[in-house]
Amino acid sequence: MSRGIKLLIVVLLQTAALIAIVGMKQHTLNTGTPVLLETEPIDPRSLFSGDYVILNYKISALHLNKIGSDKREFKSNETVYVTLTPGKPYWEPIGVAHEFSTPASGKVVIKGTVDWVSDSFWNPATQKQEKGKFLRAHYGIENYFVPEGDGREIERRMVDGVNQKIDVRVAVDSKGNAGIKAILVNGEMRYEERRF
Repeated sequence: MSRGIKLLIVVLLQTAALIAIVGMKQHTLNTGTPVLLETEPIDPRSLFSGDYVILNYKISALHLNKIGSDKREFKSNETVYVTLTPGKPYWEPIGVAHEFSTPASGKVVIKGTVDWVSDSFWNPATQKQEKGKFLRAHYGIENYFVPEGDGREIERRMVDGVNQKIDVRVAVDSKGNAGIKAILVNGEMRYEERRF
């Protein structure tokens, strides 16, 4: 096989992989259940990709003594499935498990990865150390790229005391995969993912 044909095959495989990744994300955004999540944003700077916002979700810190969970111990880096139920206005976690199970009507299951498990947790909302069994998870929706300069402005306004509530509308598909559909600032849509 000539060098040119090998190079063409490599390029075609890379292109196919990229199309598959984009296609899976679009499938989740187009078919997933819309869920509104409450966040606490942090805004770093990427030198290669422009501005982006790191989104820290309220559903990331799970108090296992207050929500249902299966009886096996959870470990760092393992996959977990968190059941969410609609709240007013945010969706709330009501259970976490090692295995996926189809949720009851009106609920969704979001797939995450365990960051850590602990017997105590510093709660920034109450400024107190809480005791119990805690699990911290991420869901693959923690980074969102914004036009250059916008991420810094959101952070500056929060630091300067201008009240900005940042919420995220995500889509969760039937397998638990999630994708960001929109970022809302004070209840109004500021950024929206475009569909193909």
